[in-house]
Amino acid sequence: MAAMDHCAGVGHGGGEMKAETAAAGAAAAAAAAQPAAPQTPTEEDRLWSIVTANPADFTSWTLLIQEAERLDVIDKIRRVYDTFLAEFPLCYGYWKKYADHEGRHGHQEKIAEVYERAVKGVTYSVDIWMHYCTFVAEKSEDMGEIRRLFERGLDYVGTDYLAHLLWDKYLEFEYSQEEWGRVAQLYTRILLIPMQQIDRYYQSFKQYVHKQMQSGRLLSEFLTPEDIAEFEALESMAGNGQDAEGVAAGGSEADGDASGKAAEEKSTSKPRVLSEQEKLEKYLARRDEMYRVTKEQDMKIHDYEIAIRRPYFHVKPLDEMQLANWHRYLDFLEKEGNLKKVSKLYERCLIACANYSEYWIRYVDHLEGAGQLEQAEDALVRAATIFVKRRPEVHLYAARYYEKHENTAAARKHYELLCTELAVGLLEAVLKYANLERRQGNLDKAKAVFEAALEAEKSKDDPKTFVHLTMQYARFLDQVTRNTEKAREVFREAVERVPFSKALWQGFIFFETLHLQDGGMSRVQALVEQAITPSARADGSGMSVGDREEISLQFLELVDLHGDSAAVRKAEAVHKKFFPGTRKGNAESSKKRSLDNSGGSDRGSKVHKTAANMAMMTAANAVSMGGQIAYANGQQGQWGAGGYGAGVAQSFGPQQQGWQQQAPQQAAIVGHGQQQQQQWGGGYGPQGQQTYPMQQQGYGQGGGQAYRPAQQAPLQQQQQQQQQGYYQGYHQ
Repeated sequence: MAAMDHCAGVGHGGGEMKAETAAAGAAAAAAAAQPAAPQTPTEEDRLWSIVTANPADFTSWTLLIQEAERLDVIDKIRRVYDTFLAEFPLCYGYWKKYADHEGRHGHQEKIAEVYERAVKGVTYSVDIWMHYCTFVAEKSEDMGEIRRLFERGLDYVGTDYLAHLLWDKYLEFEYSQEEWGRVAQLYTRILLIPMQQIDRYYQSFKQYVHKQMQSGRLLSEFLTPEDIAEFEALESMAGNGQDAEGVAAGGSEADGDASGKAAEEKSTSKPRVLSEQEKLEKYLARRDEMYRVTKEQDMKIHDYEIAIRRPYFHVKPLDEMQLANWHRYLDFLEKEGNLKKVSKLYERCLIACANYSEYWIRYVDHLEGAGQLEQAEDALVRAATIFVKRRPEVHLYAARYYEKHENTAAARKHYELLCTELAVGLLEAVLKYANLERRQGNLDKAKAVFEAALEAEKSKDDPKTFVHLTMQYARFLDQVTRNTEKAREVFREAVERVPFSKALWQGFIFFETLHLQDGGMSRVQALVEQAITPSARADGSGMSVGDREEISLQFLELVDLHGDSAAVRKAEAVHKKFFPGTRKGNAESSKKRSLDNSGGSDRGSKVHKTAANMAMMTAANAVSMGGQIAYANGQQGQWGAGGYGAGVAQSFGPQQQGWQQQAPQQAAIVGHGQQQQQQWGGGYGPQGQQTYPMQQQGYGQGGGQAYRPAQQAPLQQQQQQQQQGYYQGYHQ
């Protein structure tokens, strides 16, 4: 009735209903005009935002996986596992969980697909092959398919020291099929492999054979083709009157006084058939010898293997003993020269040590040295795109590798990634990128690299990198493009922007001293006066009194060596004007101070500091990381022309490295000169500090031993470096 009444009302009260409808429509429109209340982000959304911003945050990933599993929506589960495993493909346990989720949701066809992706992502994991083969053995009715999968897995991990997990599953499968001959042949193959449980397999094999013989099995069911060929040879030799044992051991027919008739009888005799017992004894004796040889191999590697406490991947750092053990183990196998064994050990190492750049670089070096360039590039791509893709030293190495192999485009891509995304402001990347373009004849491109880097540094509060780049760019313009005036302009603009940097002033002065033959003494003198004059800026920015006095004293030494008496008097007068009563403003006191500090033992003393010896020092002297000037014992040759060298200046104290995976910090300063006691091999190189001979040291603290140093650093030092660098991204 209510329905009928409602219908009637619509038919007979049309005007009223229209009014009501219009009012309702107006109310709805007004409600629609109001802004929708913001939806509160869910826990899932919150966690996704975290891992999107920082994909290396392993803890947040695990929380997100737990949340997706709680919601139990297969699309959400797939999304989180696909994204997580693209970032951490070596986590075999999560591949197994992913496959289990597909099976639980009834998607049996997806399980094998997940496992296929898993064995591509973590190919040398015994566990993932064991899980995959177990799944197929339980679900498939195709015996050939099952055996092919087992053999495929064994081809990769069958010789792993812990491969018993997979071998046990294979034996279990053949037992279930009552394939007794296949079981025996699997045991024979196992006895050739130095594995952790080789003793157990040896005892199990002997028990198995005796049990099968007692059950009436024929030995012929267990024989391998090698066994059959050996027995046939022994029977043939025994039939000819030869000592089968002796022949098998490489002997010949027994000597005797046999007549020609006996010899003729032997030549026409038939082969003697070995009895089953004889065959069984020889069959077992051959396995005993296999086990003996394998056991000897096991003893050689046993200590290395038991020192591997964590053979699987984890984001937590490895302890120093395990890291050192991997290097020693690799050294041992490399000396043996079996390339296949060495490569498999590297792949095992790069599961546990996947986040350590040094092992990836060592592997690429090994493959390259063995002439396996395709495999070397594959390993390099894996390192630079998956496992250590946020490590600057890997991309620096990759760029050099590709340039060496004449793939300039690939080298350029790695430098561009460093300079624009991964490590903006990393001085070494800028210098190497610019020099790559120089070697290609692209001087304009090289200058553009410098200028882009300088422009990016102008907006930063910390001027360290700006100062370094300025001096390197000026050196490039002066020495490579021969544009001295442009280099001078770069310095002028820089000291105007950063007037408080002693290192920058010293670098500028040093640059001018390289051009003294062009009437540069007057430019140097004017520049020094500009540097030591107290700042007139409203913000008070400028050098401290001590820094200005040091520059003035250094100039006194320069003018004493190169200037005339009028120039010396003027320099002393200027010094006394700005620094009255603090020190004797004469060249004699300056020389005495230089001689007193010539030993170089107190690198932290105020007097011994230098940034470039202002040119006042040798062209071989340079600006150090601490803004210090190395006095060169008053040697006459120290004032000669030269270059800027390869180091860089810094007057801001020691610089910390600590590349972050998500927000890389400024890297340590890198030079290319050789270490010297008192003066650097040219230019702006750090005094008393090993710079970066590229084959001797890695890239900064935490970069590891990127290029296999000739002398390993102490283990404690290595670990400290690795602790600072490798895993920061995972614990931010």
